[in-house]
Amino acid sequence: MQRDVLSGYWHPTVNMAAPRSCALWDYYGRRWSRVMRGCWLPRLRSSWPGNPLGARLLSQQNQATKTHFGFETVSEEEKGGKVYQVFESVAKNYDVMNDMMSLGIHRIWKDLLLWKMHPFPGTQLLDVAGGTGDIAFRFLNYVQGQHQIKQKRQLRAQQNLSWEEIAQKYQNEEDSLGGSQVMVCDINKEMLKIGRQKACARGYKTGLAWILGDAEELPFDDDKFDVYTIAFGIRNVTHIDQALQEAHRVLKPGGRFLCLEFSQVNNPLVSRLYDLYSFQVIPVLGEVIAGDWKSYQYLVESIRQFPSQEEFKEMIEDAGFQKVTYENLTSGIVAIHSGFKL
Repeated sequence: MQRDVLSGYWHPTVNMAAPRSCALWDYYGRRWSRVMRGCWLPRLRSSWPGNPLGARLLSQQNQATKTHFGFETVSEEEKGGKVYQVFESVAKNYDVMNDMMSLGIHRIWKDLLLWKMHPFPGTQLLDVAGGTGDIAFRFLNYVQGQHQIKQKRQLRAQQNLSWEEIAQKYQNEEDSLGGSQVMVCDINKEMLKIGRQKACARGYKTGLAWILGDAEELPFDDDKFDVYTIAFGIRNVTHIDQALQEAHRVLKPGGRFLCLEFSQVNNPLVSRLYDLYSFQVIPVLGEVIAGDWKSYQYLVESIRQFPSQEEFKEMIEDAGFQKVTYENLTSGIVAIHSGFKL
């Protein structure tokens, strides 16, 4: 049967294999079962567990659907749910634990990401996995500061304006962001909830939107954003290559991809100290502060499973980005990866 796309009806189709079937029928006589088994059900026969070929195929399929959740091997479907539960659990204490785990250095890393981005007034930013708003708030502050500097320069250039005209010009300036906007996209409702609460408490009202969405299937049109950022989120994605392809899709031509993520330490001494702190201290902090040992144990393990700087650079290039570079911070504990859609 074949379905007509326009009418929606199912139509019978001609079996092009009929001559072959008839020949086999004549050859084998009425040995029905053999014909059926050999011609009509090849997939069923080859995938039967008792068949060596079928066993290998089933094994390959099982391996293809497996991935890692920290040091644990799980199915791809299972990982998504487990990661969701982790961030649902840590959402309320996320900022406090970030300060405790990194000794506050994560704030400097995020500032460096914004300085590297150097957004201009009018920039359209998509921040993925940014539920608590750390990158979004920094972006808004940065753009607002740039817009104010630009405005002051324009006023200085107009020396003949009176005091009243200058005051009126400031009053008429409705958009302090110069048309910039940031969309925060996160798959976790609890993280978005925390981000919205922080935005309200800090007085962020314009230029900011919160979107529930998956990094692997972004709910946005093609060629929409000037910059795509993802900070400490891409290692939790099940299919990193698919998330990178989505990032490339939603960026405008000339748009920039920026990723801040834990990476591989390039100093042996720092590496030993870092491993000791990560596995012996961070889970304990998670238990004491957030009452959650397992979630922070996963976060530590997920860092060790993430590709190296060079490997991740190649993945970004495979997604279609050009001029891909990375910059190590704090001896490679984290790295900022950059690429352009050209």
